[in-house]
Amino acid sequence: MEQQKDYFWVYIGGVVLIAGSVLFMVKSSEHEKYATASKAIAEDSSNSAYRDTAHYGIGK
Repeated sequence: MEQQKDYFWVYIGGVVLIAGSVLFMVKSSEHEKYATASKAIAEDSSNSAYRDTAHYGIGK
């Protein structure tokens, strides 16, 4: 009887590679979303929910 080759570590490596790829894609997607928001805030900071409220005395 011939012994079959064990692919356990190949499967583990594939799962790790896929998980890393998914995390990278999600992180990249989130970065693009916030970069777009940051650009919009820079264009019109007076009409933004993210404006600096330090001069109003809020959040101290």
